[in-house]
Amino acid sequence: MRAKKLFFLAASLLLMLSAGLIGCSSKEEPTHQEGHAVHQEQLPGGDILETTAGPNALPSFLNGFDPQVAKVYQAVGQNHEIVEHMACYCGCGESVGHKSNRDCFIQEVKPDGQIVWNSHGTTCANCMNIAAEAIVMKQKGKGLLEIRQYIDNKYKEGFAKPTPTPMPQA
Repeated sequence: MRAKKLFFLAASLLLMLSAGLIGCSSKEEPTHQEGHAVHQEQLPGGDILETTAGPNALPSFLNGFDPQVAKVYQAVGQNHEIVEHMACYCGCGESVGHKSNRDCFIQEVKPDGQIVWNSHGTTCANCMNIAAEAIVMKQKGKGLLEIRQYIDNKYKEGFAKPTPTPMPQA
């Protein structure tokens, strides 16, 4: 029953994303690198890291996924400063050393704007839900501390131990 509820929550959040509730700084559609990645490597746990030019140049590992997954990745790329303050509750803190929900999607944002994407988010409804909820709430004017408290309260029971993410400032 929990999996069914998560699926419907993820579907409704993704529908909000596709309906344009999340503002993007660019009107460009997400584009996949299609073999033109700057760099790609597979981590021991199976996740893939891929470097692209920025948030509108999405990683090729998204090819074959529902287009809504790419929209969440693009939203995270353009709003990584929001999800870096959100804990993740999928167990990735202990299993792969993630420090926040951002790490499920992005390993690093380089000074020149290149993004090292992480495929972990493609495998986890919790990761997708937390990112989408946080970004939508921020777009609706909520503060980072309020969003974080909402996420922590929502996921405190029945989910894995949270990542060791510092609380945002009020």
